[in-house]
Amino acid sequence: MNASHFPCAPRTRALPAVLALCLPLWLAGCALPRPPAQVDAPLPAHWRAPLPHQGDVAALARWWERAGDPLLAELITSAQAASPDLAQARTRLAQARAGQVAARAALLPALDARATASRGFNEQVGGLAGTAQIGLQAGWEIDLFGGNAAASDAAQARLAGAAAGWHAARVSVAAEVALQLATWRACTQQLAIAEADARSRGATARLAEESERAGFTAPATAALASASLADAAVRAERQRMQCETDLKTLVVLTAWDEAVLRARLADAPAPHPPEALFAIASLPAQVLAQRPDVYAAEREVAAASADVAAAEADRYPRLTLAGSVGQGWLHTGGTRASSTTWSIGPVALALPVFDAGRRAAQTDVAAARYEEAATRYRAQVRRAVGEVEQALVQLASTGARGADAERAAAGYQRSFEATEARWRAGLASLVELEDARRTALAAQTALAALRHERMAAWIALYRAAGGGWDAGEQAPGPAHAG
Repeated sequence: MNASHFPCAPRTRALPAVLALCLPLWLAGCALPRPPAQVDAPLPAHWRAPLPHQGDVAALARWWERAGDPLLAELITSAQAASPDLAQARTRLAQARAGQVAARAALLPALDARATASRGFNEQVGGLAGTAQIGLQAGWEIDLFGGNAAASDAAQARLAGAAAGWHAARVSVAAEVALQLATWRACTQQLAIAEADARSRGATARLAEESERAGFTAPATAALASASLADAAVRAERQRMQCETDLKTLVVLTAWDEAVLRARLADAPAPHPPEALFAIASLPAQVLAQRPDVYAAEREVAAASADVAAAEADRYPRLTLAGSVGQGWLHTGGTRASSTTWSIGPVALALPVFDAGRRAAQTDVAAARYEEAATRYRAQVRRAVGEVEQALVQLASTGARGADAERAAAGYQRSFEATEARWRAGLASLVELEDARRTALAAQTALAALRHERMAAWIALYRAAGGGWDAGEQAPGPAHAG
């Protein structure tokens, strides 16, 4: 930047003339210009993916209460209390709050109290004397070019961004726990299907074995039934292992005792959530306003803008004013004396003369960081739009496939039952029965997977839409841990 661009920039003229010009301007709010605190990010006029219907936008913040799963709410609360990511977000929030306090303090005078006491030989009285003194010292840097004000603005913006980051961490933990619980519930449903299939194959194998012993079934047919049973047992055991792994992951996330969690899960049957858990605003701008990460990126742009002004102000004169007031006492023998002192000043003016380009380099770095923050903000907006669109597509797709998947599962199950009845009557071969069984099993497995996919799509949409966060929502104070 060129110093000639600024109304308060000192030239190589007499210093009193510069002060005479700058002090009135400072009193009127003289500050160096800064880059825009807000940058434009292109947004689509509307969503291209279909929106969910029959939901309530207000239900987004705590959608799991509408899902009919009270255990999920408890698990989310526990996970948020135990999450290291949330603890880190709280630490960053505390640091940002402390930075804001320090930045604001730089705009105000500093006041220190001092007290001294001594006893020794005093030349003025020619003997031993005790002295004591108390006083107040004040110092104030007059913010001529708005550098301290800009630093305060940057700290305020970063505090708002840190608060939004804390909310983003809460949303992320809630989504992770909800997805893990949904995964475990889907796994148990798959396990129930696998175990039922194994029992059915076991009954077929026993009948085939008895028929072979009676001479009505060929050994190859009995061997096929036995192999089918073994295959089902392997599939069920593999599914059981996956469910155990999912449960232990849930234990890690929530910090619950495993035995307690197992008991609670056993007592809490799988809920049947409504078709629509929440709704999404039709305008992308309204949805992105609920994204704490987008808001945090926006606040970082504002903070970087203020940093540019603060770095530029460091290249210009700094004016400080000091003062003190004190009371002193002298005691020697039977004589006491006291005195009061006060002073205003010195008034100190620091004028940068030569720093080998250090301050100019700092300004260039601040400007580069501003460009980086602006680019990151635009990228975050694009990413947010993409995540919402993807979640909407997944949700619409699972909804469109649901009815057909249910009809397919029901139809193949009826076909299997009919084929099994024909096989028992000797009208169908075991090969036909196993083929019908595999088809029915695949349809049931696909239906369970689709239900899990749909719940995962709702959770992804919850996260992509910002979890119902509001910029006016209060973040935890220093004494608040939740």
